[in-house]
Amino acid sequence: PRKGAEVADITEKSLLDVLEIRRALEELSAQLACDRITKEEIQELVKEAEGFKRALKSKDVTEIAEADVRFHDVIYLATKNQKLIQLLNNLREQMYRYRVEYLKKEDVYPQLIREHEEIIEHISKKEKEKATQIVCQHIDNQMDTVMGVIRMKNN
Repeated sequence: PRKGAEVADITEKSLLDVLEIRRALEELSAQLACDRITKEEIQELVKEAEGFKRALKSKDVTEIAEADVRFHDVIYLATKNQKLIQLLNNLREQMYRYRVEYLKKEDVYPQLIREHEEIIEHISKKEKEKATQIVCQHIDNQMDTVMGVIRMKNN
């Protein structure tokens, strides 16, 4: 992406378009991961959640965003569905811009940590409905926060 391609050229419509797709794909990822995740992948998920918590202390938004990407990547890979992983990778750059914008808000960090822990808990217990619920909430929170940022910049 262009340097400086900040919120200025992010519209509410582009945010909605990307996050609606991400929400659906994350929902599917969570469901498939519940069925297919291995013990090793659950350990990897726990490790990445810890890495995310450590990254938060750095206050470096890029580092935090990359740690968040690694956490979600474990879930995507656990689906064992190459087409799904490919679709998510195609959206990666667009999702990244919104993720960075979201992660600039430090007050969301405790909630993100909680959501990551709940995602791990429900996927490892193979509780599809609860895992899906948390993943959707996770994306909706991001959407609401970034939407607020866009509206503030446009006013």
